[in-house]
Amino acid sequence: MKTLIFICLFCSMSFLRANEKPNILFILLDDLGKEWISSYGAKNIQTPHIDKLAASGMRFTNFYSMPQCTPTRIAFMTGQYPFRNGWVNHWDVPRWGGGCHFDSTKNPSIARVMKRAGYKTAVAGKWQVNDFRVQPEVMVEHGFDDYCMWTGYEAGNAPSAERYWDPYIHTKAGSKTYKDKFGEDIFTDFIIDFMTKNQKDPMFIYYAMCLPHSPFVTTPLEREVKSKMDKHKAMVRYADFIIGKLSSALEKLGLRENTLLIVTTDNGTTGSITGKLNERLVKGGKTKTTQNGINGPFIVSAPGLVPEGKINDSLCDVTDLLPTFAELGKATLPKKYIFDGKSFASVLLGKTEKGPRKWMLAMGGQNNAKLTDKGVENMWYFRDRVISDGRYKLWISPDRKPIKLVDLTKDVYEQNNLLQNPELQEVIKRLSLAVKDHYLKDNDPIYTPLKPEPWDVKIKANSQDWKSGQPGKSFKYKADFQREIKK
Repeated sequence: MKTLIFICLFCSMSFLRANEKPNILFILLDDLGKEWISSYGAKNIQTPHIDKLAASGMRFTNFYSMPQCTPTRIAFMTGQYPFRNGWVNHWDVPRWGGGCHFDSTKNPSIARVMKRAGYKTAVAGKWQVNDFRVQPEVMVEHGFDDYCMWTGYEAGNAPSAERYWDPYIHTKAGSKTYKDKFGEDIFTDFIIDFMTKNQKDPMFIYYAMCLPHSPFVTTPLEREVKSKMDKHKAMVRYADFIIGKLSSALEKLGLRENTLLIVTTDNGTTGSITGKLNERLVKGGKTKTTQNGINGPFIVSAPGLVPEGKINDSLCDVTDLLPTFAELGKATLPKKYIFDGKSFASVLLGKTEKGPRKWMLAMGGQNNAKLTDKGVENMWYFRDRVISDGRYKLWISPDRKPIKLVDLTKDVYEQNNLLQNPELQEVIKRLSLAVKDHYLKDNDPIYTPLKPEPWDVKIKANSQDWKSGQPGKSFKYKADFQREIKK
């Protein structure tokens, strides 16, 4: 009889667990490649808290981001590739303005998807695709119940440049400098407070950590470091410390087993920093579509949900996160948008070994956009991109033609072009099919322009001068605008 009661109780608990919506804490590091995570083989640093997550969960080897900040972040928010959502390039809205912004009325939002499924939603950290002076409550419009954001550098507002010491942060109470505070500590305290207040509801929390992006600074744990490299290492260690703090907070709240704690990055390490991965030197690949720029760390841990200590080589990219989180949270995707991502929820839950993808894609980056008489436009009609099946990787040019093929298993530095190899023509044909449904012309950012502001970029180009009338051709950067964006 006791055995029967135990079995019934166990089955009941299993049924409840299976039907309970998991919490999701998604942590996006800023500018950090695999060569700085010790569980991936980094030799110049130790990241014990991230390593603990990898040991208690699933570590992916084939996860693509875009090669720079904005393209990755908007791809995450929308579940769309940059050619579709238009954010092919980095456009720093608070700094350059020009009426451009991430428009909540014209673009999908992962936060709205999760909120409609009954989730309490929050965001902290870096944003930069809206100007809070102009749109002070735009994070709510994007679907976040609460927020605590570094504003990004607001042109003409010097204090807003600070994200670390004396950070300038925007909350529902407004924007202000937090004197003698460290930005990541404020973000972390906000997240822990949000989790404490909302622990009875399913939660979706997006933490866009500023670390370890430059400027290179000291941290609360290492105040005496001097060199750029030592500061970089200190910043990585502090990011690891923060992740450990959040994991401990989940444990204290009794939420750890039913919370997917996810750690990844927006792109590779900045190019001025070189690390060591296993036995080879790896220069930071930010802005590049080489592996060190786009194939970053991706770790998922949830002791009650995700299998422990697994290494998975499924093909995934940043657009997949919206449909994956939606499936995990039993959310419905809005039908008015096209989504490029594919859910790999079954992989995370240990139900399947492989996800649905046959290839991964990365594209975009750098500041190759300009304010024209038609608004912000990308420099190319069709931006170059890369497609990989995990072993082979194909480069597609702005003329929509294959220009390079490498075998990643034999050529880690991606130097040997196999495009003319007769034995690999079927591989080239297969990977080329990945772009057959891409637009002939990449979209520009999709938004209704905001009214002019005093700090907007003043330099404009005529649209016909900026873009060619023929897809595949491009114009060189205008020298005046190049100087402007470097200010």
